[in-house]
Amino acid sequence: MLVGLVSVAYAKLIDFGFELFQRMLSYGAWLPLIVTPLGAALAIWLTQKCFRGAEGSGIPQVIATLQDSRLSKSLLSLRIMVGKIAISFLGILCGFTIGREGPTVQIGASLMYAMRRGYRRSSAHIERQLTLAGAAAGLAAAFNTPLAGVVFAIEELSRSFVARNSGTLITAIIFSGVVALGLQGNYLYFGQIKALTEFRWTLIPVLVAASLLTGVAGGVFGWLMLNVPRWMPASLVGLRRAHPVRFAFLCGLTIAVIGVVSGGTTFGSGYAEARGLLESHAALSPLYALLKFAALCVSYLSGIPGGIFAPSLAIGAGLGNVMAHVTSVIPLPAMAALCMVGYLAAVTQSPITSFVIVMEMIDGHQMVIPLMAVALLSTQVSKAIAPSFYHTLAHRFLTPTAPAPRQG
Repeated sequence: MLVGLVSVAYAKLIDFGFELFQRMLSYGAWLPLIVTPLGAALAIWLTQKCFRGAEGSGIPQVIATLQDSRLSKSLLSLRIMVGKIAISFLGILCGFTIGREGPTVQIGASLMYAMRRGYRRSSAHIERQLTLAGAAAGLAAAFNTPLAGVVFAIEELSRSFVARNSGTLITAIIFSGVVALGLQGNYLYFGQIKALTEFRWTLIPVLVAASLLTGVAGGVFGWLMLNVPRWMPASLVGLRRAHPVRFAFLCGLTIAVIGVVSGGTTFGSGYAEARGLLESHAALSPLYALLKFAALCVSYLSGIPGGIFAPSLAIGAGLGNVMAHVTSVIPLPAMAALCMVGYLAAVTQSPITSFVIVMEMIDGHQMVIPLMAVALLSTQVSKAIAPSFYHTLAHRFLTPTAPAPRQG
């Protein structure tokens, strides 16, 4: 129940932070050019000084602790949880392209891990059991998608461990979900959309094209973020390693410039833009997906605590917007949903989790087969470009000779 309560409070806090940022924009569209880089520098300074382990989304940290319980005390402490909440709030307050869903996974895992003290005889097995349950409950509460929480635990976090601990896992998700429902009501994350009512063979080429587009885009994101020294100028790589606060300042300035150029649409998680496309009332530039992609890459590279789930869904919706205008075969809401699941699956390489999340978020049961097909195909395309994003980052936490990544 505590995971659900904290997840809802965290969601409200992040929404409030972005609302304050939007109010600031009303006083001057140029203000992010000052606020965002300064906020980025402060956020990374605080992270480096006080909250090492809170970087990035938090999902790689959870995966690493499930594989090596010795890392739990440094990556799942209550101090890390507080830092995750506070600095991601600072990030969204400054307009960074980050989401709250990944951090909620680490927050949920940290809360449940702390409960090990309530056991008379704690063990590594109990700690892993609690961590897994907390992480899954956090994701379920973040998206209001209980089934996705179970699938996420099975597919992404700990494949063999889940079967022996399904009772604890499902119980945690149920209690977390009940609290979230009690506080926020029974809602759909993106609302109900106009789905595909019938499947026609003429749709197959469009589904394949959507899979290829999102698979390549998601795979390129993974490759870029996992191979930074191979493409970033050596001077910037050196600055990132030696002076992360200065590098974060440059990242913040870049994010601000992208945001100003986009008319403010790339700031934040992208929830409003994605929902607008799903409801067919948003008028976004065809360049939105590209600009959002760039803003997410820079936000990630800065090392600020924050997730990539929601921004990835927004990028996918932007790609769907382009495809809907090019093909006109599938209505915009359905095309946006298909590309959302495709891009998310390509980035995470977790196709089942991705299509279950999107299906539950839009009540898209009529689109199960197309969603599954695009998720599976885009994942295969992504795998040809880059390895598993989260698991590769988790391995870096597990490898003593490799420096712990500043983001995740």
